[in-house]
Amino acid sequence: MKIAHVETLLARGGFSRSESWQAIRRQIHEAIRSMDWPPGSGRFTIYPESGKKRGQGNGVVPIKRGLMERLQVAGWILEERLAIAARKQPGKMDAVRYADEGVVALEWETGNISSSHRALNKMALALMVGKLNAGVLVVPSRAFYRFLTDRVGNWEELEPYLPLWRAVPCEEGVLEIIVVEHDATSADVERIPKGTDGRALV
Repeated sequence: MKIAHVETLLARGGFSRSESWQAIRRQIHEAIRSMDWPPGSGRFTIYPESGKKRGQGNGVVPIKRGLMERLQVAGWILEERLAIAARKQPGKMDAVRYADEGVVALEWETGNISSSHRALNKMALALMVGKLNAGVLVVPSRAFYRFLTDRVGNWEELEPYLPLWRAVPCEEGVLEIIVVEHDATSADVERIPKGTDGRALV
């Protein structure tokens, strides 16, 4: 899989310059780039069909699960809840890494654009209250998204709101968006299954 773009919204304080964060960031990028389809092919080739109609296009859950499995092997904790609100807590983080110098969370977008906003807001709040040192959201590019489940959150629809997250008041923390994309298209590969069925990407 290809990383098409990395948008750094926040990079403040010592953790953003630490070797610990740089090592975790490299780990995330390497895990993303190692994802392939079909499994074992060494590159991410997607079936080029729009996901707008029912039963067409490619699923997003198996793609996410492929990355989550890689991160879990590397020591990340999946579906981890952080106490970041005074009252009702936001949902769980997809993956959390507890490092010597800080806590890093990652969210992989499988929902609609509202879900993308919630994911960024959740991590921004955790940064504000000092429960998180870095938050990363992974979303598809426009080119990738058109072959996936219709209306999944994507980079182009987040882009107009970037000034909002850049203005989050925190003295220490990192907030990034990683935009991912397929390496190639081919009608000779299988569609990625929709829903929770289907193999993880390895």
